[in-house]
Amino acid sequence: MVRILDSVIKYVLARLEKENLLKEDVAIKAKVLSTQEAIGNPEEYDFPILKGKEKIMEAEFRGFKGQAFTDMFGGYKGSLESIFKMKSSNNFRRALQVAVVNALAQYWNLADKTQHCKDETPKICASKIKDYVHKNYPQIRNIVIVGYQPAIIDVLSKEYDLRVLDLDADNIGKEKFGVKIENGDGGIGEILSSAELVLATGSTLVNGTIDRIIFHAGNKVIFYGITIAGASAMTNLRRLCFA
Repeated sequence: MVRILDSVIKYVLARLEKENLLKEDVAIKAKVLSTQEAIGNPEEYDFPILKGKEKIMEAEFRGFKGQAFTDMFGGYKGSLESIFKMKSSNNFRRALQVAVVNALAQYWNLADKTQHCKDETPKICASKIKDYVHKNYPQIRNIVIVGYQPAIIDVLSKEYDLRVLDLDADNIGKEKFGVKIENGDGGIGEILSSAELVLATGSTLVNGTIDRIIFHAGNKVIFYGITIAGASAMTNLRRLCFA
């Protein structure tokens, strides 16, 4: 099975080489944003970034910015070639590569919404996701959500039978919005394959679980959020991001 991130990097490297950008002496910067910079003040929900569990890494290329969520963060400065030819061996490296992919996707006009929405807009986005599900999947009742995204869980839990998978030990086993959070690192194959629809956070591209999710969920999976903006455009994965 070809990994999604490998496919994305192959696409990016080929295009960079064609456009003679690999050897260009350009500094690519990735910085860890403060909570206020990244998401503003969404008072109603306990997003992981507000609890310090995740940070947003931001890359900038020729004035175009791209972001990626990660629990392993830091800065880096180097050429495009060095970034995409390093091994995608941990969450930090994958987050760096994905953030730069998103910046390049903006530069190439392949994708929009590559920076996180702020304040009340996550709640607005969640409501629009519910409307999307209503319109496109009017018969379904069972949805699996991969990743703890409180606004989406809150909105959908009022109308659907939800199962929520997460990797954060502080969430697993707890009840949020009437839904028990389950361990996303366990035997999730049956859960995903039996779902009518799977909504998965794009940060699965960074934490290395995306290929397993696609394997089990197939064409029932739709990704949400900014992290997978560029990759979804380059690999034709379905993505929702309304705010």
